[in-house]
Amino acid sequence: MIGFDWPTLAVAVITQVDPGIDIDVGTTDGLLGGAITAALTTLVVGAILVAIAPDYTDRMMDDVLADPFGSFLYGIASLLAIGLLILLFVVTIVGIVVAIPLFLLAYLVWAVGGAIAYLAIADRLVGRNDEWLKRLLVAAAISGALAVTGVGGLLALCIGAAGFGVVLRSALE
Repeated sequence: MIGFDWPTLAVAVITQVDPGIDIDVGTTDGLLGGAITAALTTLVVGAILVAIAPDYTDRMMDDVLADPFGSFLYGIASLLAIGLLILLFVVTIVGIVVAIPLFLLAYLVWAVGGAIAYLAIADRLVGRNDEWLKRLLVAAAISGALAVTGVGGLLALCIGAAGFGVVLRSALE
């Protein structure tokens, strides 16, 4: 998941106000903040899904596990198409009114799809006999652990794309 980096923004503003201030923000802060954001997003969105629509969540988890590669391809193709569409809308200037809600909708579907994909992985690791809380915590831990590593970010993108593809395909069918 992509998050806003508040510490870096704060440092940029402070150093513009008083350039004599020397604040060192390393990449570790960004990685740790990204990992915490990814884990919390997976946990919160997953908890909302489980509370509001547990049957839908189970069905989407089963779909991800039934065809992970097809879901991934559908998700990546959809992400590229939506990204190009948003870019075209932004270039036209007038289309910004459409691009912003489209981006927010795509981000929401990405968060839901990512949470579903991580829950599906956690389900395979822990099993369905356990309660939702355990699966949610394992899913959040996996999401955070992947975000903290550089190579894990690529794997997290693939997992998120598979979940995005399943959610988008089910909504469009």
